[in-house]
Amino acid sequence: MSIQVTSVSKLYKEQKALNGISFSAKKGEIIGFLGPNGAGKSTMMKILTGFITPNFGDVLVDEIDVLQNPIEAQKTIGYLPEHNPLYAEMYVREYLQFRAQIFKVDKKQIESCIEKVGLTDEAHKKIYQLSKGYQQRVGIAAAILHNPSVLILDEPTTGLDPNQLVEIRKLIKDLGKQKTVLLSTHIMQEVEAICDRVLIIKKGRILKDQSLSILKNSNLQVIVVLFDKIISDNDFKPLFNLTSIQKENESWILTFDAKEDMRPKLFDFAKEKELKILELSTQQKNLETLFREITG
Repeated sequence: MSIQVTSVSKLYKEQKALNGISFSAKKGEIIGFLGPNGAGKSTMMKILTGFITPNFGDVLVDEIDVLQNPIEAQKTIGYLPEHNPLYAEMYVREYLQFRAQIFKVDKKQIESCIEKVGLTDEAHKKIYQLSKGYQQRVGIAAAILHNPSVLILDEPTTGLDPNQLVEIRKLIKDLGKQKTVLLSTHIMQEVEAICDRVLIIKKGRILKDQSLSILKNSNLQVIVVLFDKIISDNDFKPLFNLTSIQKENESWILTFDAKEDMRPKLFDFAKEKELKILELSTQQKNLETLFREITG
């Protein structure tokens, strides 16, 4: 496994930022690391990269113990923080040469990275002259300069326009074919477009670890219904195959795990309860509805 995290906890005084987290990731896998603000995502990424240490647990990257040998582990990791730390007054190629000296990388690798991330026509410019999208490319180039086996990307597409989004997503997808990529983002469409698997974290705990292919091929149905009378959660008990119930304003969001269409069953339920259905619609069970269900 390229990443192996076992029972990791991190405390800030009495607050648990991480609470016994365990997960693993293999080469060629792109994982979406999701959660609401303050869930512990950035803390976990900083632990993986050796910037901070946990109070408990073990972390291996490329079979290297990050806690015992952080410098060795960092040689196998490419890290792009949420706030891309670039030296804006430096030229693109100059900045990458500076980074190459730190990692003792052959200068030939610089030109290879510039081409790989699509910076060939911009490499002669100073970084502050670049658009946000191209600055992100510089950050990714710096992260992959030493050919790491693991890439950790924290909000890599924040602030990009739609065209830049497509380009950066394609770049990450291509990089993920040969590396392990852990990607933190709040954009669910981004995860669905490029990730193989999702980890959903809330209050320092992983609540869901699921392959996106399983999610897409599941029998889950989401029905949004508005009745003419007020009812409670308990009133839905007679409905079979109901996996979750949420209320949003006056409407109910019902999730079923069933192959058959559950709308006729819902009409029968309303008739039995002497309810009138004022509105009814279906939603595709996607990552966004799963995220809201788990973290809401």
